[in-house]
Amino acid sequence: MSEAIDIKLADRLSSVGEYWFSGKLREIARLKETGRDIISLGIGSPDMAPAPSVVERLSCEAAKSDTHGYQPYVGTAELRGAFARWYGDRYGVALGADNILPLIGSKEGIMHIAMTYIDPGDKVLIPNPGYPTYRSAFTLAGAQCVEYGLCASRGWQPDLDEIEVAGLDGVKIMMVNFPNMPTGAMPREGLFADLVAFARRHNILLVNDNPYSFIRTERPVSLLQTPGALDVAIELNSLSKSHNMAGWRVGAVMAHPRRISEIIRFKSNMDSGMFRPLQLAAAEALALGDEWYEALSERYAEREVLGYRIMEALGCKAEKGQAGLFVWGRIPDDADDCFAFTDKVLADYDVFITPGGIFGSEGMRYVRISLCADTATLEKVCGRLR
Repeated sequence: MSEAIDIKLADRLSSVGEYWFSGKLREIARLKETGRDIISLGIGSPDMAPAPSVVERLSCEAAKSDTHGYQPYVGTAELRGAFARWYGDRYGVALGADNILPLIGSKEGIMHIAMTYIDPGDKVLIPNPGYPTYRSAFTLAGAQCVEYGLCASRGWQPDLDEIEVAGLDGVKIMMVNFPNMPTGAMPREGLFADLVAFARRHNILLVNDNPYSFIRTERPVSLLQTPGALDVAIELNSLSKSHNMAGWRVGAVMAHPRRISEIIRFKSNMDSGMFRPLQLAAAEALALGDEWYEALSERYAEREVLGYRIMEALGCKAEKGQAGLFVWGRIPDDADDCFAFTDKVLADYDVFITPGGIFGSEGMRYVRISLCADTATLEKVCGRLR
């Protein structure tokens, strides 16, 4: 193949690299090609299937002749209504269809929000540690990302007084993520009310990324349960984790109708709607009863026991009471750092776990393991580590 011509990349990419997992998974694939039996506990991609009724609905709708055209930019009435009912039934939050904007996965919603509200030089508060996409999306939009620290001594909760003292000049958006990833922390009592008051006081748009509220939690929580939250906040949610539909790419923005109309101005220029059978199958998923969530919780509870056992075998300390798809633990004091530690685990045991440093400097002494593997696989990891 001849050499491609040299084209200068856009300046906006100078401060954004390839997503860490993208490159790492290529490395894992190359190792597997050499014959090594690598067990990956890195990515939080549910290994279980959606409910059979959801798959059946998708198949049934896709077989129809009239479901293959362009769909409304704001999503179908069926899906918007299903999300609204889901929030009412599961979170106790009263929403209407005009509060809902379906997304092709909530990850795209972060980018849509960034492009809708950020001008070059605007500041955005992002958590450290936190989901790397927060930084990359807002950086691509031209924002200056300002970190606020989450640490174990505070239970991985933001210190709003500390954030205020540091200064809020130019801050337009604050990203939060509870239940938290990667730490698994649940919001402390009163945190959401404090965040809403903070956002109102400083005229900051609050964005809560909320895909983990049904995994290893006693009850689902939403920022929108807080009185007045819709005036200052947006919430992102997804079916990826709660319904084992990560590859289906179905999420939504929940917000004041004014925010929905603003975001659609950008989103409608980026896509032409979601496949209608996908939307109707997603509506089917959102209507599932208590038995679905109970079975999901039971399965992850079994895996959690093994996840903590793996952490113990690694010599890591993992606090109990974590939520979400992962177990987060502190590496041994004599380990150099999380990257060297995880590289050694991969080299010595053919087990891939995630270094906490990819989520920010506050994660440098931590690692994360995914519970998206069956109990037999997790038992196999325990056996290797012994």
